[in-house]
Amino acid sequence: MRILEWILVIVTVISAVVMLVAPKRRVVGGGTLLALALAILLHGVIDHFRVQLLPTYIVVLVLLIVLSVQLWKSGRNIQNTQKQKQKQKGRSWFKIILASILVLALSAGTIVLTSFFPAFTMPESTGSFAIGTFSQQLTDDSREETKSDETGDKRELMINVWYPVDQETAKGLSLEHYPAELGEAISLVFGIPPVVFSYLDTIPTHVVKGAEVSAAQSKYPVLLFSPGIRSTRFQSMTAIEELVSHGYIVVGIDHPYTSAQVTFSDGHVASYQPDPDFPTSKELYQYNIKGIGIRAEDASFVLDTLTQWNSHDPNQLLEGKLDLDAVGIFGHSYGGATTAEALAQDERFKAGLSLEGGFWGKVSTASLKQPFMYIMSGGTAKSLDPDATAMDKVFYPEFEPDLDRVMTSSLNDTYYLTVENFFHQSFTDISLISPKMFARGMTPEHNVDITRSYTLAFFDHYLKGEEQPLLQGPSSKFPEATYDTKYTKLRHQKAE
Repeated sequence: MRILEWILVIVTVISAVVMLVAPKRRVVGGGTLLALALAILLHGVIDHFRVQLLPTYIVVLVLLIVLSVQLWKSGRNIQNTQKQKQKQKGRSWFKIILASILVLALSAGTIVLTSFFPAFTMPESTGSFAIGTFSQQLTDDSREETKSDETGDKRELMINVWYPVDQETAKGLSLEHYPAELGEAISLVFGIPPVVFSYLDTIPTHVVKGAEVSAAQSKYPVLLFSPGIRSTRFQSMTAIEELVSHGYIVVGIDHPYTSAQVTFSDGHVASYQPDPDFPTSKELYQYNIKGIGIRAEDASFVLDTLTQWNSHDPNQLLEGKLDLDAVGIFGHSYGGATTAEALAQDERFKAGLSLEGGFWGKVSTASLKQPFMYIMSGGTAKSLDPDATAMDKVFYPEFEPDLDRVMTSSLNDTYYLTVENFFHQSFTDISLISPKMFARGMTPEHNVDITRSYTLAFFDHYLKGEEQPLLQGPSSKFPEATYDTKYTKLRHQKAE
């Protein structure tokens, strides 16, 4: 809980005690009312209201009303001296105890709810750069939108570009917050009402707007990020910040109708469309081939756009700053499948990392030419066991043969890493949002550090040519992470 949230709860409990024990003391009641009103006002203005504190808000509202009525009645009794004073009755200790228990129970409810969904602080990135950003709406005039209600609509995307900024330049600029889209996405994924996550747009990131790209390097390697189905380009801000702080320009892509609700710059909205029901896994498999193909084309279109911006950037930020000979792509779940297919379709991507994605499309029949890393959660990995009695819901029948073919037929280096105590959503920032629910067997900071550290190590090695101990074997820092020897092969190194 934030400090003002604690203060509000404490002031609320004290106010309740004062109201029950000394209801007739006008000065005490007035001071209590003022303190309670000030506490709720400061909390609302500085911290902002959030649903997790609803039990406390109920108590505050009741106390404000009762205290105000008591003060009003006390004032009337002082002025109206001709009225006979009623005989003061003894207080009912039973009522006092009952009311106290109710206030304490509601206050405890607030503490429990905020412990499940805390107002967290994002971990600091480890690189030397600050982080700038801008968003952009893109239209691919060469493709028609297949899921739009309007015939002839062109494929549109929303992207965010995050780029390195000098620390001195970033000082004094206000920090961006997690956008509201993240709460909508989490609600879609977990079926939790979005109001539970409405406070996320009060959580500051380490990102600023309006800053120039750092001149520390003449140009920077580029990474594209594709989110999971029903998710958003903001789902993995810890990994994005880490990469940018180490000198990458990262471009997050929202894919309309498979991402969560996408709000475009011109105000129109493209909402997630659930998959149709298919009687067989084969039909669903073919449907996913088409869907991932569209997403892979999105990635190539974004890279086309970046190539144009490197020569002439309408935002006058990125001209000449993009190292288009060092372009990688990574993604989670459906975004991981997008990553693998983009590698198969577009050789301009020099390396790719899939965070537990599938293999739909050309990638399942062709041989990858680029370095490829696959990271799987321990929870999903159990589904590969022939004796498994239960399959993870993200697991599908064709996955294992596709995985085997992709990893064994690759013409370049491949890495296959399994992380124990991870589940499918552990590759996002969800462990920070609710550590009690989603950080399993580790701190939330350690959870996000695993994903961002291996992602950074992989791209530092293959886009910057730097040696990385994390890619060479087990790490004492991350004992949960284990390389599979069957699929982890350094073919390129052997060829040299």
